[in-house]
Amino acid sequence: MSPTMRKLTLLLFLLIFTALPAFAEDAPVSIDTRLDSVLRPFADNISKVVFYSIPVAGQSIPIVLLLLAGTSLILTFYFKFVNLRSIGTAFKTVAGKYTDKDAPGEITHFQALSAALSATVGLGNIAGVAIAICAGGPGAAFWMILVGFLGMTSKFCECTLGVKYRKIDALGKVSGGAMYYLSQGLKERGMAPLGKVLAVFFAVMCVGGALGAGNMFQVNQAQAQFSAVTGLFVDQGWIFGLIVSVLVGAVIIGGIRSIARVTSTLVPLMCGIYIAAALVATIDDGEGNRRAVRPRDKTPITTDAWFIIAAAAIVAMAGLSMIVVVGTWLDDALGVSTGGVGLVAMAFGAAELIASMSSSAFADRLGKRRSMQFSVSGALVGLFVISITGSSLLVGTIGLFVFFVSFEYSIVTSFSLVSESMPESRGRALGVGNAISTGARGTGVALAGVLYETFGIHGSVVLSATAAGVTLVLLSIIAHRRPDLG
Repeated sequence: MSPTMRKLTLLLFLLIFTALPAFAEDAPVSIDTRLDSVLRPFADNISKVVFYSIPVAGQSIPIVLLLLAGTSLILTFYFKFVNLRSIGTAFKTVAGKYTDKDAPGEITHFQALSAALSATVGLGNIAGVAIAICAGGPGAAFWMILVGFLGMTSKFCECTLGVKYRKIDALGKVSGGAMYYLSQGLKERGMAPLGKVLAVFFAVMCVGGALGAGNMFQVNQAQAQFSAVTGLFVDQGWIFGLIVSVLVGAVIIGGIRSIARVTSTLVPLMCGIYIAAALVATIDDGEGNRRAVRPRDKTPITTDAWFIIAAAAIVAMAGLSMIVVVGTWLDDALGVSTGGVGLVAMAFGAAELIASMSSSAFADRLGKRRSMQFSVSGALVGLFVISITGSSLLVGTIGLFVFFVSFEYSIVTSFSLVSESMPESRGRALGVGNAISTGARGTGVALAGVLYETFGIHGSVVLSATAAGVTLVLLSIIAHRRPDLG
């Protein structure tokens, strides 16, 4: 854009800025209210379309979420977790290690990264996360982390396609984006009409996204925080928005180079302030209570809690002492090569998934203590089946499956029992319990190796079965002392 057009645009902003206050004085209601009354119905209708939901497993889930998360999941597996494998390459690329000095382009890799992050730090990382946790509870954080991890792959694909199909004119100016790789990429695959339709559709939707999420949402959040802290523009949000639009316009009018220069300086500062603010919030709750320097909890561990911690530690020893020798046993007795412990690890991971998904349902119906007794008894059944396996692969597989699922279920339930044993000091109980369980696991692993060398699989089975039996005795004592734990 020429300097003359830039000056005319800025002049237009100033004229609007000076004219609106006079209009506001004659209005019976505030401009904020009038704008909201006009835009809210439109925004609500658009939201209903974009976030149209369908029932899945009793929950209402937006289709757009399934599309985004599903696509990211497929791409992550298709590209063999490129979001993990290529992290080193990504850092080297941003640092300019692979950059040719004569390569075409208007901005550096770091400036491109900063321009992309400028719309993320704030809208997504601060406002979006806060709203999600308020609406969905702490569990929303897990799903955001998971989808964000998968989204790294879809972002990789977007950037790669953007570079592949970008256009560079005679003056060296670069044009690119989804519009280009949709139209050109699908054209190469014989779907040129579809590519054009999707490119136009994306461009139109991109304008809508820029107006909504890209501008209205961000400036609304900024104005709300600014007014809450300073008391300014409380009922005059439009003035704040106008000031921001002038500042942003002054940057955007200069093109991508101007945007890159500003964001490469501003974004690192934003990230630094974001991290510093999070650390301050962790230390101080805003009311003068400094959490980090509070005296450590001195609540003593109760006798009942010690019984539960002991049960959790011994059941951990029962499981680990068996798991460490399973791979060797499969190879020696059944002739199944596990590739080290890879096969055992995958089987244990599947058992962990099954136990984690079902633990809440069983614990709610039976009670946590009864559920743990049931699972430890199941582990004993699995150990018995393993002891009579002989050379039958089928019997051995069944025994391992029953043992793995039962053991993992007992571990998951034991954590809840330890936590509930001292509701007034859950963190202390869990910390002590984990420390003792770690020692018990190490002892079990060491003993299992010696017993397997001396007595074979039966030595390890006896050790695990003995530990499981002691756990059942402790759980019976707990049932007498703490019937409230179910």
